[in-house]
Amino acid sequence: MQSARYWLPPGKNCGLCGEKNCKSFIRLVGAGQKFYTDCPYYQEQWNSREVNPVKEANYSNHDILGHTYDFILSPLPGEISARKIVLPFRSDLVEKMDIKNGDYVLGRPMGAGCPIPHVLKVIEADTVTGLLYTWVVGPRYSRNQEIKDVTAYHMIGFEGIAGRIIKEPSPGCRVTFLPGFCMMNLNHTGLVNMALEKSYGIHVRIEDIRILAAKD
Repeated sequence: MQSARYWLPPGKNCGLCGEKNCKSFIRLVGAGQKFYTDCPYYQEQWNSREVNPVKEANYSNHDILGHTYDFILSPLPGEISARKIVLPFRSDLVEKMDIKNGDYVLGRPMGAGCPIPHVLKVIEADTVTGLLYTWVVGPRYSRNQEIKDVTAYHMIGFEGIAGRIIKEPSPGCRVTFLPGFCMMNLNHTGLVNMALEKSYGIHVRIEDIRILAAKD
């Protein structure tokens, strides 16, 4: 284990490591009671002994296909990614696999046009509807964890903070948006069913999600 001088948490004080703030977390790392990997923002550079801090993403005003978007969807304060609401193709798997808060789920959003399986960390699991409220975390954070593979799911909605706004989201309107850190950098579209002005920005929930294809 490297000493704390090689890496420091980003100061978000999000509590996802189980501690009330980053200072408390790094103090416990030094005492051997916590590990850097307990912080979701920790990144290790595997080909050397150096550790790189997480960097802010740089966004242009359009996606990889040249589509412009109305805004970028960022995480809610203290969260690791925008919330993603999904429904497994077999909703009974939520109960049969005992999927619950804190579990890691693997699946691909079939039907929306995305070819990439996602690793999701479950925030809430509804055994009545089968809906899973999740964060997209990726394979790195899920290493050495039990993964519950649902194979495929419907992409029901997203929830987060609208940033880099070109066109302000309004309830009932269809918008185009880019989920922050989208692996494909592809524009998404959906219907806004909630838009709340808060001190930290516009809190939005978007449903009926589709991924925009190349222009003809």
